[in-house]
Amino acid sequence: MSNQTIECLECAAEITLPANVMPNEIIACPDCGVELEVISLQPLEVDLAPEVEEDWGE
Repeated sequence: MSNQTIECLECAAEITLPANVMPNEIIACPDCGVELEVISLQPLEVDLAPEVEEDWGE
């Protein structure tokens, strides 16, 4: 698989994905730093990565 490009959902920058990208992998936009999660490869789909919440032991 060759490198694919996606558009950042926050700033519309073009992001080149590595050739070995996997579903559920987190990719950071080099322009704005937002984290995107690869949802699927066929078709290529990304979404904003879920926010990691603090676990206060509750």
